[in-house]
Amino acid sequence: MKKIPTIFERDWNGDRSRVLDKAHPDCGWVFAGEGIATRKIDGTACMVRDYRLFKRRELKGDEPAPSGFEVADVDPETGKTVGWLPIGEGPEDRWHREAWTGADHWSDGTYELIGPKVQGDPEHARFHLLIKHGGGPAGPLADVPTTFDALRDWLATQDIEGVVWHHPDGRMAKIKKRDFGLKRRPQH
Repeated sequence: MKKIPTIFERDWNGDRSRVLDKAHPDCGWVFAGEGIATRKIDGTACMVRDYRLFKRRELKGDEPAPSGFEVADVDPETGKTVGWLPIGEGPEDRWHREAWTGADHWSDGTYELIGPKVQGDPEHARFHLLIKHGGGPAGPLADVPTTFDALRDWLATQDIEGVVWHHPDGRMAKIKKRDFGLKRRPQH
């Protein structure tokens, strides 16, 4: 899974976790209305390929790659390498295996693993499951603004991690609540 650009430039001279009111040069198509906005699900990324489940893994700096690791992308800004690691039989993959109920009904593609034991369960799931990116609860969102102020104000009213835009040619772009310094509502 390649790194998806954030639609606004980061504040590299100040708080790098925040964005500035300046469009990212690779995301002009979002502001031109060319993509479809979808909900960004807050879990951990997975991939299904040839009836096998993989988890996303990020390596920092000179961290050695574990056995079976497949490089997907290298971020030149941070030096981090992201890629895929097959799900194994160890306890660290327990929740992946719980969500993976059988290979016969999973199509190749990327998914988000959510559940009570994943990332503090911000999606309020009752059990562990995989959600296909861009589909189901991650499907299209209507009337998402794209100006800096309007998008920040809109996200402040939504209990979602953020938005991912999908261009018909396969490009994607994103924004997260935390890019504006916003937080999700606490779990009920």
